[in-house]
Amino acid sequence: MQHPDNDVATSGAAASAAPVLDPHRLEVYAVALDFHSQIAGLAAQRGQAHLRDQLTRASLSIVLNIAEGSGRVAPGDKGRFYAIARGSACECAAILDVIERSDGLPLNGRIARSLLVRIVQMLTRLGASMRIRSA
Repeated sequence: MQHPDNDVATSGAAASAAPVLDPHRLEVYAVALDFHSQIAGLAAQRGQAHLRDQLTRASLSIVLNIAEGSGRVAPGDKGRFYAIARGSACECAAILDVIERSDGLPLNGRIARSLLVRIVQMLTRLGASMRIRSA
């Protein structure tokens, strides 16, 4: 069975095994959680506390907006939240750029950047599919 805004299909047997909330059906939600976890390690480092705090808040915004969008029914509403999440992902990328220029980006920051690329790609596709559905 394919969820309307899912990047991956779920089998009927797996879907009926246990109840799952809408965001848990989205691969982009799982990747956003992975990104937020990577950021936690980066935010714990010393220096530029204001940037690291903003990075933590923006990465949380990605997760929360994906979750809220997945819970909406109208494609336009879904798309709006996915667009906000995409904007927060781009904000995270900019913050990583600033940290990299000033402090250097540790390994977990480089891993986080690759997760961001995936998030932006998936949110771009979700947003496009929501625009098509609302047209």
